[in-house]
Amino acid sequence: MKIFPAIDIKDKKCVRLIKGDFNNKTEYEILPIDQAGKYKDHGFKNLHIVDLDGALTGETVNLNIIKEIVHKFDLKIEVGGGVRSIDSIQKYTDVGVEKVILGSAAIKDKNFLKEACQRFPNKIALGLDAKDGYLSVSGWKENSNQLTLDYLKEVNDFGASRLIYTDINRDGMKQSPNFEETKKVANTSNCPVIISGGVSSIEDIKKAKELNNRNIEGIIVGKAIYDGDINLEELAKEIDA
Repeated sequence: MKIFPAIDIKDKKCVRLIKGDFNNKTEYEILPIDQAGKYKDHGFKNLHIVDLDGALTGETVNLNIIKEIVHKFDLKIEVGGGVRSIDSIQKYTDVGVEKVILGSAAIKDKNFLKEACQRFPNKIALGLDAKDGYLSVSGWKENSNQLTLDYLKEVNDFGASRLIYTDINRDGMKQSPNFEETKKVANTSNCPVIISGGVSSIEDIKKAKELNNRNIEGIIVGKAIYDGDINLEELAKEIDA
């Protein structure tokens, strides 16, 4: 199972939000480039980055920081946050990002997702953020009135190469991921699924591995690292060789 330590960037700093709320954020002293270096030094191979400024503006605000991380460290990076155009996807792939995450824009416009998957084969990850079974969009401020599994069935053949499933009620809460719902998503999805939201301890990583679901590819770990609930040395031992 791949482990994706997370970096959320806002105003050039590492931050974490509670349930996606920009008014409920914690800023950390460490710079994104230094945090990425720490992950690299501990042997992590994958990295999950969210451009929170991008999520608010729809622009690739922190492209230069992300480009520096890509070029300085040999990490496989997935990036999301307000990617709403083919041009933005192009900018990220041009700097060497492995996968670009499409969220709200793909849910609001399925044709955009389809076109992106066709133009950028094996580069598009679909981010599905759900609350009580329904997809949320626009930085989790709006409920789309679409059931997660219904939407997934409609776009399953479009060619996304990865699916990131987040339970919003768990995100930043460190209450353990919603494994049951993630299993349902993984059993429906045509592409590998990443678990996201709520990881609180090494036990959660072990539980994820015990699911033994061949379609679950990895897990994202964020706030628990920054708050010291998960020790990087310990987490690094869970990295699959």
